[in-house]
Amino acid sequence: MKICIVAEGSYPYVTGGVSSWIHSLITSMPQHQFIIYAIGAEERNRGNFKYTMLDNVVEVKESFLDVYLREEDCWGRSFHLSAQERQALQLLIAGDPGTDWQKLFQLLRDQRWKTPTEFLMSHDYFDVLSELCRERYEQLPFREMFWTVRSMLLPLMQLLREPIPEADIYHAVSTGYAGVIASFGKERYGKPMLLTEHGIYSREREEEIIKADWVKGYFKDIWIQFFYGLSHCAYNCADEVITLFKRNQEIEIELGCPADKITIIPNGVRVSDYEGLPAKGPDDPEIHIGAIVRVVPIKDIKTMLACFALVKRELPQAVFTIMGPYDDDMEYYEECLELLKLLDAKDIHFTGSVNIKSYIGKMDVIVLTSISEGQPLAILEALAAGKPCVTTDVGSCRELLHGRDDSFGPAGFVAPVMNEEELAAAIISLCRNDKLRMELGSNGKQRMSAEYTHDMFITRYDALYHSLFAKGEQPIGRHRLST
Repeated sequence: MKICIVAEGSYPYVTGGVSSWIHSLITSMPQHQFIIYAIGAEERNRGNFKYTMLDNVVEVKESFLDVYLREEDCWGRSFHLSAQERQALQLLIAGDPGTDWQKLFQLLRDQRWKTPTEFLMSHDYFDVLSELCRERYEQLPFREMFWTVRSMLLPLMQLLREPIPEADIYHAVSTGYAGVIASFGKERYGKPMLLTEHGIYSREREEEIIKADWVKGYFKDIWIQFFYGLSHCAYNCADEVITLFKRNQEIEIELGCPADKITIIPNGVRVSDYEGLPAKGPDDPEIHIGAIVRVVPIKDIKTMLACFALVKRELPQAVFTIMGPYDDDMEYYEECLELLKLLDAKDIHFTGSVNIKSYIGKMDVIVLTSISEGQPLAILEALAAGKPCVTTDVGSCRELLHGRDDSFGPAGFVAPVMNEEELAAAIISLCRNDKLRMELGSNGKQRMSAEYTHDMFITRYDALYHSLFAKGEQPIGRHRLST
C-alpha cells in the first residue's frame, strides 16, 4: 500500500524526536511505499534533508509556509461569496470547533482568485472580517486585526492550493497544518486518515505564542484559538487517533477528540541494540552526566546548564555532555554559550550530531529538561541502555520512569519544569549513590524490554495500516468534515 506521511517542522529537515520516529517507521516497513509530505517553515531549506531517503520512499513533496511572501498584493476585487462560504471563513478565523472544513477546502482552493493574497485583499474578505469584528472583536483595532488574520490565513491557503499526492492512507504526525493537509487528502481522494499525536500540538503552539514578542496582547488569543481550530479539523476527520500515553489521551478528549477514536501505542526501541555499548573505564574518576537533545528553546537547555552549574559546585568531578545538533537554532545556541560564560561553569561539552550509541554507555545519569514533550526517544534510549534518568514532569516522562501500574520500580526522578534546584538535587543524589544508579537503571531496562519494544510498535502500526487500507478499499462517499 502507499502511505502519505504528512509532517510539519520535522522530517526530513531535523533529526531526533518525531523525525527519528518517522524514519524508523519507514525503515521497518519495506513492504509499503511511502510519500513524505514535508511542511517546512522556510523555503531556503528546500532539499536540505538530514536523512537519506529510503528505497521505499517514492516521493517527497515539500511545502513551505513562507512561500506567500513572494506574492504581490492586489487590492479591491469582488468574488461574491455565498452565505455558507462567509460563515465557514468566519468560524475558521474564530477557531470555532463547528467550522465546516469541507466548505473551507472548496473555498480556499477556489479558482475565482489566482493567489491567496488576491482573495485576502478583496472586498469580500474585508466584509467578512468587518462583520466578524463587529460581532466578536469590537474592542480590537480593526487595522491590526486585518493584518493579524491575514498572516494567519495566508500559509494555510497557500498549503491547501498546492496539489496533494494520491495515496491509500493519509497519516499526519501532528495536528496543525499537517493535520489539515491529511484531512484534505482524505476529502480529496476518499481515503482513510490516521493521526498520530506525539505531543499536543495546539498546547505547544499556545505555550510558544504566550511567550512570543511578535504578537501582542489580545491577538495572542486570536492565534491560539486559530491553532485549536486546526486541531479540531484533524480530530474530526481522522478515522483513528493514536497517542503515546494516557495523559495525552485525556487531553485530546478535553480538546474535543472523540474518545472512541483514540488508541494508545507507545514508541519502542530495540533493547538488544543497547547491549555491549562502549562503557566508562573502571579507573575513570569522573561522574558523566549526559543529555540526548536538540539545542532548541522547547528543550530548555538554559535550565539544563543552570542545573549543571549547581551540580558542579557539589560534585567537582562531574562532567556534562550534551549530545545532539545545535545548528537548528543558532541564535539560541549562542545564547546558551553566553549563559555558560555568565555561570562560569566548566566541563560542559556540546558534541553536535553524533552516534548516541558511542556515548550513552559511558554515562552515569541522563537528564532531560524540556518544557514540553510527547514520549521522548532520548529517555527510551537511556532506559534501554540501563541508565537512570532525571527529567522534567512533561509528556510521558513520569510514566516511563515510574511505570503504568507495573512492578518494575522507579527508573529515575521527575522534577517540575524550569526548576534547576530540584533537578540538580535529584542528579546529585544519583551521582552520590552507585547502588541506586544501578538499581534504577536495571528497573528501566526491564520496563523497556517488557512494554516498549520496537517490534511491538511496528506490529501494531502495520496492523493498523492494513485495517485502514481495507476500509479505504470499500466504496466511500464524500466526507462531511464539520463537527
